[in-house]
Amino acid sequence: MDLTKWTVLSLIDSKFLRNLKLAVIFGNLGSEVIMVTLDDDVYAMGCNSSGCLGLGDTASALQPRKIESLSKKKIKGLAYGSGLHLLAFSDSGELYTWGYNTYSQLGNGNTNHTLIPSLVGGVLAGKTVIQVGCGNHHCLALTSEGEVYAWGQNNGGQCGSGTTTGQSVPRRVTSGIGGHKVVAIACGQLTSMALLHDGELYGWGYNGNGELGIGNNNNQHNPVRVSNLHKAFVTQIVCGFAHCLALTDQGELYAWGANSYGQLGTGYKTHHLSPVIVAPELGKVVEIAACHLSHISAAMLHDGKIFMWGHCRGHSIFSPSLTPYTHLDEVFACYSTPAVTWRTLQFRARQDTPLAETLRLAFNDESTGDICFKVGGNSIWVHKAILKIRCQYYRAMFQHPWAEADQETVEIEQFSYPVYYCFLKYLYTDEVDLPVDEALGLLDLANAYCETELKSRCQHLIRQSVNIENVAVLFETSLKYEAQDLEEYCLRFAVHHLTAVVQTETFLKLEEATTKQFIVRVGRMGAFRY
Repeated sequence: MDLTKWTVLSLIDSKFLRNLKLAVIFGNLGSEVIMVTLDDDVYAMGCNSSGCLGLGDTASALQPRKIESLSKKKIKGLAYGSGLHLLAFSDSGELYTWGYNTYSQLGNGNTNHTLIPSLVGGVLAGKTVIQVGCGNHHCLALTSEGEVYAWGQNNGGQCGSGTTTGQSVPRRVTSGIGGHKVVAIACGQLTSMALLHDGELYGWGYNGNGELGIGNNNNQHNPVRVSNLHKAFVTQIVCGFAHCLALTDQGELYAWGANSYGQLGTGYKTHHLSPVIVAPELGKVVEIAACHLSHISAAMLHDGKIFMWGHCRGHSIFSPSLTPYTHLDEVFACYSTPAVTWRTLQFRARQDTPLAETLRLAFNDESTGDICFKVGGNSIWVHKAILKIRCQYYRAMFQHPWAEADQETVEIEQFSYPVYYCFLKYLYTDEVDLPVDEALGLLDLANAYCETELKSRCQHLIRQSVNIENVAVLFETSLKYEAQDLEEYCLRFAVHHLTAVVQTETFLKLEEATTKQFIVRVGRMGAFRY
């Protein structure tokens, strides 16, 4: 999966991203992320409201910062609440919490916000947590023994304790499910769901939209069985903001709850108090997805096709719509509002070298290169095939009757070594790495080789060096190379500094025709208005 589809991850260095093992993206704008690397270090980045990044302060982080208290703890999974509180559990089953805590959703017995992840003890001491879930301000934890524990806000009964009194520490949910092994849990904003080992499904908490699927809209303070599933064996359960999806072992998809945005996929926006089967004509479903912070749903079919529906980037899609994606996670990266993860992202370490890195390493490699460019006495080894693929100029050069077609070494005299090296490297990496004072030479090359995109990149680079002393000559250069972006930038700059510009030596040395054009152009832009 292309991680840069997540806006917050697109800001991070690609080498760092390749070293990730886990990540969860959260927040009201999808602007926070917690990441676990292959060597078990934990990093956070983004806004830091209520200390949700676990860094010990409330300062925003524009680059990944290490969470020392979680690093080397072998973090295995994470979950986040709408109030920007976080849960993380380790490979050994220890549970850590931090962030916003007004409703005791951190399970530490108080309501103080916590800036640093702390271990949750009490009844969970000695237990092995294997899954966690968060709603608006409540949390669930599932242990290896199939027990469910709940804590936090309980105004709708989402803690399953039989009351609406909030719980400041984890407490086992026993009513209805106490004698059964639970294999999966899920949280909506104010609801909780538990999937039993025998495929039966139970829900509790707020039910104003029918999100518990029990045939009415009465809140439930204890777990109640979801009965209208036609004796189906449920294998997966996910919750949206106020709706739920369930997948059976036969690949059937059921949905219930709120449907104002079409998140049930029924083709209309009527809420459903009981489970209804969704789009059976699509075929067998193998995985489903929803997130408690949004009104979007997604499903993967047995043939790998991904469908989505619900509140997608401001649009209401009432029936499953085919997407071009190959991962359910990509639906939430590109269409969910906010763009947050519906589960902990997990990555496998690549055993091979990515294509982009392979090309980068191949540049200037004498052992594999089949042609050498000699520039100012320096050698640059490259591959004819790559140059022909990337550049029209070289496609022509390496064909007869050009002399270079059969040469193994080509002498370059019209460009400097730094400029030509940068250009060839650009063809391999799509990067322009050159000092600003060499950018004019690269612009000359880009113009000569008809490289439009590189020409645009050069203009952007040159703009960084524009000042009162050189703006006149750079304007003249922009005319020579038909560099319109640079031309417009120079004129706008000159308008604001016109008195100083026209007194510079470079302006006085302009050719008469260029000077006239300059004066006419800045005049049209209002430079001489009184």
